[in-house]
Amino acid sequence: MAREVHTDITRLIEILDASGNNYNKEKITKAYEYAAELHEGQRRQSGEAYISHPVAVAEIAATLGLDSDSICAALLHDTVEDCAEKTDLKEIEKRFGADVALIVDGLTKIVTLQVEDKEEAHIETLRKMLLAMSRDVRVIFIKLCDRLHNMRTLGARPDDKQRTTALETMHVYAPLAHRLGMQRIKQELENLSLLYLDPYGYAEVKEDIEKKYGQHTDFVEHIRKEVDAKLRENNIPFTLEGRIKSVYSIYKKMYNQNKSFDEIYDFYALRIIVNTELECYTALGLIHEMYNSMPGRFKDYISTPKPNLYRSLHTTVIGRYGIPFEVQIRTWEMHHIAEYGIAAHWKYKSGASSKEEMDKRLAWVSQLLENEDETRDPDEFMKAFKTDIFQDEIFVFTPKGDVITLPQGATVIDFAYAIHSAVGNKMVGAKINGMIVPIDRVPRNGEIVEIITSNAGKGPSRDWFNIVKTGEARGKIRQWFRKEKRPENIALGKSAVELELKKFGRPTNESQRQEIVSALAQRVGYACADDLYNTIGYGGLSVSKIATKLREEFDKVIKPEAEPTVHIPLEAEQIKTAPTPRHIRRNSGIVVDGESGCQVKFAKCCNPLPGDRVIGFITKGFGISIHKVDCPNVEEGMKKPEDADRWVEAHWELGSKTEGQDVFEALVQMHVYSSLTILADITMALADMKVLLLSVNTRKKNDGRMIIDLKISCKNVEHYHSIVSRLKGLRDVIDVVRGYS
Repeated sequence: MAREVHTDITRLIEILDASGNNYNKEKITKAYEYAAELHEGQRRQSGEAYISHPVAVAEIAATLGLDSDSICAALLHDTVEDCAEKTDLKEIEKRFGADVALIVDGLTKIVTLQVEDKEEAHIETLRKMLLAMSRDVRVIFIKLCDRLHNMRTLGARPDDKQRTTALETMHVYAPLAHRLGMQRIKQELENLSLLYLDPYGYAEVKEDIEKKYGQHTDFVEHIRKEVDAKLRENNIPFTLEGRIKSVYSIYKKMYNQNKSFDEIYDFYALRIIVNTELECYTALGLIHEMYNSMPGRFKDYISTPKPNLYRSLHTTVIGRYGIPFEVQIRTWEMHHIAEYGIAAHWKYKSGASSKEEMDKRLAWVSQLLENEDETRDPDEFMKAFKTDIFQDEIFVFTPKGDVITLPQGATVIDFAYAIHSAVGNKMVGAKINGMIVPIDRVPRNGEIVEIITSNAGKGPSRDWFNIVKTGEARGKIRQWFRKEKRPENIALGKSAVELELKKFGRPTNESQRQEIVSALAQRVGYACADDLYNTIGYGGLSVSKIATKLREEFDKVIKPEAEPTVHIPLEAEQIKTAPTPRHIRRNSGIVVDGESGCQVKFAKCCNPLPGDRVIGFITKGFGISIHKVDCPNVEEGMKKPEDADRWVEAHWELGSKTEGQDVFEALVQMHVYSSLTILADITMALADMKVLLLSVNTRKKNDGRMIIDLKISCKNVEHYHSIVSRLKGLRDVIDVVRGYS
């Protein structure tokens, strides 16, 4: 995909002149000269002079109609990061002003995102990106221009980098462009990403498009002439544009919705651009007069705009030869916003009202940041980010006719909190189209939802955390519990922490627990233990996220005690001659009564893992059975006087490795909401972590929930905790515990 390369700004100046806007070309020229000086001698992987990249980014930004400071920032966007020895932000501000420096600073902080990485460093990067957007949305506009040019020149990079960059673009930047209404950039990012992610699928769809379009060239030309004549006959000023659906859009419908190429009804489209809204509806009536419309294929995005500002009329009709085609009807202002989204405000609007509208359209960014302040859980923040950015939207009406936009799958509780925090907090029920519905009901597009409230209500339930889908609702529920239920939160948080402490296998008293948790609280940024308990109690932080740090503080306070050793002579000959089933190992990494290499088997009742505190039991004829010390069978077994001399000290040998098998069996029990995809989600997550699924069993409960028992391969306790943490983050998962009950 060869593209013209510019190392000067001749082409950029031509774009600025053609726009008709009053650009500060002297300032832009100085920014170019300074960038060229700083990047002197630097080359891209393609071998081109590096300055060609910021020039190309500035050209794309200019086509969006961004202002002079944005163009300067586009030219300078890599200088602070790549030329740190020659310049810094203070120098940028001195030369080009505070606005340019602010944008460059925001761009410098948005480092490479990796979609699969959910660690805290990744969440911090996303948070910085949202913060930069909340301060100046031009940061993300230029970042999208930067990513677009990188995608256009991706062929020069190694194959593994191509795929990583394409995945990141498809999963983060293209949806972000869509959320901002920048459809032209979004579609090109998607097509370029698909080219590198599935080159064969891309080529196949592109070939089908060219073949089909070649067969119906006369059809497209014919409908253009018919519509042209009809609009002229009715004295409507108009512009006609033809459109063929993008490769990625067709690919997505074919492979995600299991449709054949011939089932893509909006393959052909005609766009009618007029001057007024009234002319839009007049043109719609003329189109329906000329052609038969397809039922269920009319959408009015003028009266009900999309959240990303998109407004247009869509209808699908049947042309001659029975070929369906879509007609889009919009005004010029709607067209510019459809192409450039929020960025169109720099080109077509100005003043205080534009700023207010911009702030309103970016309210979701502020909401995400506010929710992030309520939770210290990285997975929770990532879940909210994906819901608010990536999900398709539905439109639901209040009884007064106001439109509320929700992500697909949101419930009536989400609807209540989308109206106002007070409505959600006082909610006691809901009606859809006049009928009372359960509070976990998912509204459908176009339904009328009424929230039933009561001042005598007790406020939201903690169960709502498992029902709501939006980060906004979850954040507002957390806010309520944080403010209204602190004593209850502290008690719940304390109980959860104490339960985790019991897993460490050594008893603690109240004073020791207070010392451990106080140290942990300060370590993770809380003033005292109660503040940490409170956050855990209202759902702002899960215990699993601090389990490792809790164990470290525990080990500092509670030292392992030397336990009395029971020396029992092992019947060596009996063990030696006994049969050796597969689950019995000699070189197991277990030290029994001070001796390594003994024949042992791992008890199936508790499936101990390296890192667990263990104990041995001498069986009759089959060596030594290894149990976790907190195994219920150990507790019961030690009550039997006749078996008292058969329990022996055992522990994992430090630094040991099992011979021929470095994984163990672990039992996992998942409590989930019943859904069609839950098993697929679980198996995909395990496969992604390269964890072998040995067996699975499901049980359905009467309340619509399920219990799923898994047997998986696992290396040690730390590995087990990382697996559980990933499984807990899946949609519809309520809890994950070790073992079966």
